[in-house]
Amino acid sequence: MQEPVVNIRHFAALAATVQHGSVTRAARAVNLTQPALTQAIARLEAELGCTLFERGAAGMAPTEPARLLAPRAEAAIAHIGSPRVTGTQLRAFLALARAGSYAGAAEATGLSAASLHRAVADLGVALGQRLVDKRGRSIMLTPAGERRARGFGLAMAELRAGLAEVAAWQGKAAGRLVVGAMPLSRARWLPETILRFHAAHPRVAIAVVEGSHAELAGPLRDGEIDLMLGALREAVVLDDLRQEAVFEDRPQLVMRAGHPLMQERKPGGAALAAFPWILPARDTPLRRYWEDMMRAAGTEPPAVGIECGSVLTVRQLLLGSDALTLLSPAQLAVELQAGVLAAMPTPAPVLRRIGITTREGWRPTAPQAAFVALLHEVAAEGFA
Repeated sequence: MQEPVVNIRHFAALAATVQHGSVTRAARAVNLTQPALTQAIARLEAELGCTLFERGAAGMAPTEPARLLAPRAEAAIAHIGSPRVTGTQLRAFLALARAGSYAGAAEATGLSAASLHRAVADLGVALGQRLVDKRGRSIMLTPAGERRARGFGLAMAELRAGLAEVAAWQGKAAGRLVVGAMPLSRARWLPETILRFHAAHPRVAIAVVEGSHAELAGPLRDGEIDLMLGALREAVVLDDLRQEAVFEDRPQLVMRAGHPLMQERKPGGAALAAFPWILPARDTPLRRYWEDMMRAAGTEPPAVGIECGSVLTVRQLLLGSDALTLLSPAQLAVELQAGVLAAMPTPAPVLRRIGITTREGWRPTAPQAAFVALLHEVAAEGFA
């Protein structure tokens, strides 16, 4: 996602003025002169197309747009962590962190590599930290650089949310929602929710980013996506993320139509171990559930010959072999209804929690909150 250039000083001036209610005290708090602070607010008002303060003898009274934007601005400034950071430096460093090279960042932003080099170097000097190490043509973030990149990403997420709330108040385009979708959510739950949400909020753009938990957790933490849908993980490793269970899924054994296992009414562990298996990687909940199922059926889990998390690929592999897998019937509903694949219950119950993962402390905008409410509604109606 290409970040716009924001003037951080303008947002700092806004937040300070809302907090102090006076140009004099606000200017002192953010180390600006009174004329500079007044000019910063005026420019922000011009950019937003609305009045942020009512000026009077009693001071500066914030309007509704200012009250919407100020908490987001305060949170963004806290994530940035330094008054020395400029919007240009923030944008350049985020682009570099995401692209992994100056050439990639230049392509993403349209800026020259020299400009990016200069902005990132100036940022390192301003912060007194080494942020990147060169690795040939690519770069690697230092530990300090990783912390700054995450903070900057979260800052931009807060500002995007605040600007979207102001735009919604103005009756304009109401922002963008980015959803991270793990495999199970893509079958029915997420598509049905998107259809209903888009009908009710046609001016809110929706982007779906597909991936595994490992691929999506980082962008979620960095503020690049707003929420993640799919199988929930153990809470002990997610201290900075919040998980909310929405429904329970019961995976079944899935195989090609006419598979020899279909002749078994209640296959035991030995019968299951006699066939090859196609399963996701070891660190996934479904793989652990399969291992528990095999042990409960009386046998140690056999070696997995093919590790694959793509439902489309698994489908083709099942159609051309006697391999077995463990999947939710909803993920292969078309093939099961057509009779080219078959499913049967597991010998030991397999149950996994499916839900919503967000950042701790995430404050959704009104459309984002409406989307979450719809996720619950759609699941309750059996579309999961």
